Amino acid sequence: MSGQAVLKQYFGYDGFREGQERLIDGILSGQDVLGVMPTGAGKSLCYQIPGLMLPGISLVISPLVSLMKDQVMALVKNGVKAAFVNSSLTPGQIQTVMRRAREGWYKIVYIAPERLNSPDFLDFAAKSEISLVTVDEAHCVSQWGHDFRTSYLEITPFIESLPKRPVLAAFTATATAQVREDILNLLALEDPFVQVTGFDRKNLYFSVKRPEKKMEYLLGLLRDRLDESIIIYCATRKNTDTICAELTANGFAATRYHAGLSSRERQQNQEDFVFERKQIMVATNAFGMGIDKSNVRGVIHYNMPKNIESYYQEAGRAGRDGDPAFCMLLYSAQDVPLNQFLIRQSEADEGEDRDRMIENNLELLRQMTFYATTRDCLRHFLLRYFGESSPLVCEDCGNCDTHFEQLDITDEAREVFACVRQLQDKRRPLGKSMVASILTGSRNQRIEQLGLQTLQSYGRLKGMTTRRLHTLLENLIERGYLMMLGSEYPVLALTELCGDVINEDGRVIVKLPREEKPEAKKKAKRLPDDGLPIDQGLFEKLRALRTKIATNEHVPAYFIFSDATLRDMCRKEPKNLSEFSEVSGVGKAKLSKYGEAFLKVLRTED
Repeated sequence: MSGQAVLKQYFGYDGFREGQERLIDGILSGQDVLGVMPTGAGKSLCYQIPGLMLPGISLVISPLVSLMKDQVMALVKNGVKAAFVNSSLTPGQIQTVMRRAREGWYKIVYIAPERLNSPDFLDFAAKSEISLVTVDEAHCVSQWGHDFRTSYLEITPFIESLPKRPVLAAFTATATAQVREDILNLLALEDPFVQVTGFDRKNLYFSVKRPEKKMEYLLGLLRDRLDESIIIYCATRKNTDTICAELTANGFAATRYHAGLSSRERQQNQEDFVFERKQIMVATNAFGMGIDKSNVRGVIHYNMPKNIESYYQEAGRAGRDGDPAFCMLLYSAQDVPLNQFLIRQSEADEGEDRDRMIENNLELLRQMTFYATTRDCLRHFLLRYFGESSPLVCEDCGNCDTHFEQLDITDEAREVFACVRQLQDKRRPLGKSMVASILTGSRNQRIEQLGLQTLQSYGRLKGMTTRRLHTLLENLIERGYLMMLGSEYPVLALTELCGDVINEDGRVIVKLPREEKPEAKKKAKRLPDDGLPIDQGLFEKLRALRTKIATNEHVPAYFIFSDATLRDMCRKEPKNLSEFSEVSGVGKAKLSKYGEAFLKVLRTED
């Protein structure tokens, strides 16, 4: 059976997505592979299809229990015999899984990296025919990535212990060039085929907002999207609890998830969200990996994450079904010191790499801050960070949709540079807030204590609002005219680029959003809706049937059929099982199990 036939029989799709077929062919030919593909691009099919076609057993190394459970449950629903080995099973259950796998009952076995070098599993692996080992979330092997796990360093010793080396495949959604190099080296991939399909998620709408009152803004946004599944990420457990309580008090069906909750409560809350008993999940970054909920319509970051890799992975949990979804960051300047504190706390243990890790993570935070404050195209910024070229303007992100004005701020920039130089001459460099206070002529106590009101620069930009001046400073930093020195209390310093501007040989042209008067402010733009031409009434009836079946089978609704599959049913309006099999996402097992029930609803619409 060909890969194309396996794709259709088990998963119900007529064709491969970009990059999938080449990776599958590489694995089937015996070549190691590394696939870097965005969330929702179909990474799992790239190793599941070869796993079904190769002789013996295919092992999938996966970092989270929830991730394995979801993947295995989805495979079983598609008629694939699969199992997992992790801490959720008793020793007896683990022995049963390994015995059945040896007997050929299971083709695909998921395993936690911590279990690889246990005596029982090593004995099982030595006596079994293992044709393929897949490392999912492979970025976890790199200490310079955003989600390093020491257990991933045990993968290579495990591979080396096998009597016959299997094909090795590694997959991740987010990896910079440095992290990709770590994956190749630390997993010891041999002459691998590397496929980077691109990081662009065209169905996602990115935006950054800087509301003065975050909670008030958030409530207004959510009131416009009452029926949608949304994830709200927070930096701390305290914020998670506070925001969830506030949403609940305002009548929203919200729940929460963080490491401070009991495992039982986390599991219950996760199920409430996945099974759509609650529409909103408020969580720390402990939530999300392995959650394959395809119809999340929005991801909101209440606080700025510590790095772009984390942000893009978390934001990518929106719109996995390929339909329009939004990713919004609610940024405030306080997010920076909060993340600096969290970075230092997370690296609190002594060690030779501690300082290096802190500096690396602070640099990643600096890049994340540039994203939050840039006035350029957000999509271009993200793709450029991951080393991918793209148009300078996507015309479909919050920045591209904002009314910009091109401004010559050379005179203002010279005043800023003069102020920074005067502070340097007095050997009293200061940070952004103090520089802004000096230039706007603030009379705060700190200014007077330090005698800064005597500087020539004092009050030279008093006609500019503090907020506008902060935006200007961030712009000058991003463009390299200024830099921040020091990590605990960073201060502004001049760079060589300032020379031409100070000497009146250069100009500084920037793109800034127009300042609107308070009475002219408009309601926040509603983000893109799904405008697909379908019968919405029929779609809702199919959704109701899906919910009923999912409830009876105690599985998430998207395990039955995705929203995209339901919409394809509405468009194709199949009349019999043969026509129903042509619906995207309907494989042989689901055709047999659910076909007649859904056809009954479709026929009543004739």
